[in-house]
Amino acid sequence: MSDVVNFLGGLEDQMVGYIFGRRRATDVAHSVWKHVVREGDTVVDATCGNGHDTLALVKLVAGESGRGRVYGMDIQEDALRSTSCFLGQSLSTQEMELVKLLPMCHSKLAEIDPDDASVRLVAFNLGYLPGGDKAITTKSETTRLALEAAGSIIEPGGLISTVVYVGHPNGREEFETVQAFASGLSTENWVCCKLQMLNRPLAPVLIFMFKR
Repeated sequence: MSDVVNFLGGLEDQMVGYIFGRRRATDVAHSVWKHVVREGDTVVDATCGNGHDTLALVKLVAGESGRGRVYGMDIQEDALRSTSCFLGQSLSTQEMELVKLLPMCHSKLAEIDPDDASVRLVAFNLGYLPGGDKAITTKSETTRLALEAAGSIIEPGGLISTVVYVGHPNGREEFETVQAFASGLSTENWVCCKLQMLNRPLAPVLIFMFKR
């Protein structure tokens, strides 16, 4: 019971902090993941960027079983190098063995072979690589394909987590694509919600798709 109370308190703190402008959208996403991902699960960071989401996922799946797996994808070699370096500085040797980094566009998500394990969570942090070329961004069409693939591999009880940045040139179109995809999912099989700042039109938007 104390673990549940501590978790709910942590999620509440992140949500309240976000509402009051003291927490980032990714902080809220990470707190939600803790309610879904279990030790030993298989998860995917479909846009690993600089590796911060990848690290959070490793910490959730790592355990004594050694069966957890984190797939990190990115189309940019710079992102994969940055992620690999960051994880190497942040994880133990045993934890690093749970990570597989793939030089792939997130639209190729269905091509991942999860070692016969069901996928518990797919995370998307859309937009451009922080500190990288802002002209290189995720696109609405490839993101739509990635979401379709994610929906096909997520197990019941799993989650598709998206953080969408609307401030870059392709951001608004991509947000509309993600929102339309989530809105079109079956209410019998999915619970979808959006967290958005109303008076900050360029603030990132969180969209969660939970599979029943």
